[in-house]
Amino acid sequence: MCNFAELPKTAHLIEVGPRDGLQSEPDFFPTAAKIEMIRRAVRAGIREIEATSFVHPKRVPQMQDAAEVIQTILPELPPEVEIIALVPNEKGFERAVAAGLRKVRLVLTASQTFHRKNFNQSIEETQAEFAQVFARGKAAGVNCVGIIAASWGCPYEGRVAVEQPLRLAEGLEQAGATEIFFADTTGMAVPTTVYRLLQEAVARLSVPVGVHFHNTRSTGYANVVAALQAGVNRFDTSLGGLGGCPFAPRATGNIATEDTAHMLNEMRIETGTSLEQLISTVTWLEASMGKKLPGQLAKAGPAFL
Repeated sequence: MCNFAELPKTAHLIEVGPRDGLQSEPDFFPTAAKIEMIRRAVRAGIREIEATSFVHPKRVPQMQDAAEVIQTILPELPPEVEIIALVPNEKGFERAVAAGLRKVRLVLTASQTFHRKNFNQSIEETQAEFAQVFARGKAAGVNCVGIIAASWGCPYEGRVAVEQPLRLAEGLEQAGATEIFFADTTGMAVPTTVYRLLQEAVARLSVPVGVHFHNTRSTGYANVVAALQAGVNRFDTSLGGLGGCPFAPRATGNIATEDTAHMLNEMRIETGTSLEQLISTVTWLEASMGKKLPGQLAKAGPAFL
């Protein structure tokens, strides 16, 4: 592995709390509060936000207000802020574009069993549909980001061989993906497996590579460092560590935006974020949700003021 002096000098944090963070919450988080969450993230310096997903509301009721959230927030944001959404299929893509989005995310899963539980079809069937979405995205000037879920392990099939997510990633790139993210959907990755996969991905892929870590088994932040050592500096994070996966048992939250930003800042890796604003947002979010969130920075405060 490289030494710490060779780590990237900057990191790009993508806030996924409004989508991945909220999707498993049993009580509907009000639309106005979702919009305020996005506004606060922007004020804290976040420049890319996964705001919602255009899924069927019966499947993920929390996302039933997707179009309203997007159409409300887009006109008021500065041009340097990018709003994105998850789309499960061609119909979701159409709804996202109609709402005004120019960047969407599409997910494949690195295990057949988990993919069927998530999408109710095989990986191959989803790939065929995604090919149509990528073609339409290219024609319409909409960036399509490919995500490989369960890249390091599946709760149903166990360990995932390195070649499986790499093969899917190469297929997504060939289909037209403008970025590829590898997701540790249920927190099964450790630094050595993260480094092994990402080092190979960076060597094989010509598009930017990012990662989506969960801290289910307290390895999320160590995995961030391993990703940096492999040359990856694009990270999905969620305010307060909010989140999980509704289609996997015992899948707890994402790495916390504020904890990740604090660690990176102390490593002299620039994130462009305000820790004060991030902490304030988490405090507001906990009050709005009526519960404490897993992130630690809002409880302990920065190491050095």
